[in-house]
Amino acid sequence: MRGAVVREKDLSTLNIVLLGLDDMVAAELATALSQHHQRVHFHPFLPASQCVSLLEGLRADMVFCPAEVGRYKALLGAVNAKLPGLPVTVVSRRAEVSEWLDALDAGAWDYCSPPFESRPIRWILQKAQRYPYPAVQELRPA
Repeated sequence: MRGAVVREKDLSTLNIVLLGLDDMVAAELATALSQHHQRVHFHPFLPASQCVSLLEGLRADMVFCPAEVGRYKALLGAVNAKLPGLPVTVVSRRAEVSEWLDALDAGAWDYCSPPFESRPIRWILQKAQRYPYPAVQELRPA
């Protein structure tokens, strides 16, 4: 239709945990997420089993963690064992194809790096809503 305005579907609010991210990166990502009306929780990185307990307690729908190989691989292992399907996005200061592929090979759900522009963040959020983490969704009251 010529001249018609196509509105993007509104995003529902997710519980998003920024886990162990550098303060500057976390602030920039939180700003980008808040532009899409997301609920953001900041937490330091803990041992993987404690991270999983934290994520369960917060009823996390999505997690962003730093691209530190030892940390994200341990987190991914613990999350996949106890909370399979919870989206974990690895965040790097630099956009490196090899780092992105390594993160995805390790089981990361996605990978992103600053600057956190609105459209790519929206794509990540839309993907999370199309494939919601089932265990958390079932815990939510209707």
